[in-house]
Order: sequence, then C-alpha cells, then structure tokens
Amino acid sequence: MLKSRISRITTATLAAAALAASMAPAANAATAQDNVPSFEEFRASTLRDVGGQYVVNGDETIPTLKALRAYYDTMVGSSDSNSGNTSLVVNTVNGADDKWSSTAARNLTYCVSNSFGADKSAIVSAMQSGAAQWEAASSGVNFTYVSSADSSCTTSNSSVVFSVEPTTTTSYIARAFFPSSPDSQRNVLVNAYSLQNSGSWTPSNILAHELGHTLGFRHEHTRPEAGTCFEDNNWRPLTPYDSSSIMHYPQCNGSSSDLSMTATDRAGVASLYGS
Repeated sequence: MLKSRISRITTATLAAAALAASMAPAANAATAQDNVPSFEEFRASTLRDVGGQYVVNGDETIPTLKALRAYYDTMVGSSDSNSGNTSLVVNTVNGADDKWSSTAARNLTYCVSNSFGADKSAIVSAMQSGAAQWEAASSGVNFTYVSSADSSCTTSNSSVVFSVEPTTTTSYIARAFFPSSPDSQRNVLVNAYSLQNSGSWTPSNILAHELGHTLGFRHEHTRPEAGTCFEDNNWRPLTPYDSSSIMHYPQCNGSSSDLSMTATDRAGVASLYGS
C-alpha cells in the first residue's frame, strides 16, 4: 500500500524494534528487544481492510490471523542476513521468487469498478499509464483492461485476474497484492481523492508503484542500505540498491520526490520477466 505520508505503531514500529534488536551489541540486545511490541499489541494496531485482511508495510496485505502471526514471528526473529549490495527486490515465499509464470505475466487482466463514479475515468487513465511503465521495460509483462467486467468488478469476478476498487479509508492512498495472494485478495484498492491530490506523486506513478507489488516487487527501503523502514528478509535482490526506485518510499530516506520509475527499476523487471 502506498501510505499517505507512515502512521501508528504497526509495522514501522515493529520493524524498527526488530532491526534494532538484530543489530544491537550483545550488552544492549535485551534492551532493544524490550522495545518490540507483543503480538497482541501489533495485531490490535494493524489495519483490518476489506475482507478482513491485514495491511502491513503501508500497502501489502496478509490474508489471515495465522499468517499475520507468522509474519510477526519472522519480524521479531529477523536478522540482517541479506546485507549484500543489490536490490530492486522480489518478494519470496518459502525461499522461492513470488512471481507470475511467463504465460500469466502476459495476461494480467483487470477491471475498474463503476463504483468510482465520476472519478472512474481518472482511475482508468492512471492504471493504463502506470501499467505501461512496466510493460515498456519488459516484453514479458502485459496488463489488459477488461472494461466489460467493470459492472461487477470484485475479486469474485473470474473473468479478470484482479479488480481495481474504491476505498474510503484515509490510512493509505492505494494498496495492492502479491502474485502469491489468493484469488479472494487480488484487488487494488484506491482512495480516488487521495490519488488525485498527492502533490508531486502523480496518479500514474502511484499506481505503477502498486502494480510493482502485483508483479512481486517489495519496497526498496526494506534493504539495509535505506537505514530505516526495514520490513523483513523475505526477498531476493535483483539489481543495485536504488534510493530513487519507484518502489522506495520517499519518506523512508528515498531520494525521489515524485516516485518515478528509474533505469534500475526497468532493469529489475526485465531480469525477472524478460527484456
């Protein structure tokens, strides 16, 4: 999810405490660990979104309480083991890249809900231009807008891979999903007002960021090089660390003011899905 500019105790607090504990000298490790919230505190302060899923790291979803517990345990027990020099980073599940098959990646169909009302045309345009940024970088990626599915644009519509639906929450601008997400969680939720009123963060770039997640890419700032906003170690590096990456929150020591795609981002998607 792309957050309006990180709030509350939630993932940011848990990540900071876990990272501090993993990096602290032995004499200070116990003190650092004391700053880690309990699971119940973490659960209680984590946003519950549509369908009861949990939202962590700003715009990433976890479908069940059991999965949230596993995520918490990983975070609390995490260490800085991926301290190499490379990233755009792809999410991993049980050590394997979280990506679409070559066939599926070329047929990422979606609808845009009619419930956006007067804002729908702006969402359609932003989705198409955001998708085009990834498509231009990799011949193995193709997003297809299926307008005929717009009247019943939900996760239960089997005629598309994912739905784009409105949300009224102000906890984020938009949020997405990973390729490994179950069908019932495959939607991109967008606060249309926030999307169109985010200053230098253009609607196209914001939705391109979210579509990066749908392709399997993690936030760039989970890398230790960022020095803040650590999330977890469930990722594999693809390219050199890029503080200007479209997947790097500017507020997490990012160097981009407009969330635009970089040459490193284009190299990363090409390495995963083909150039």
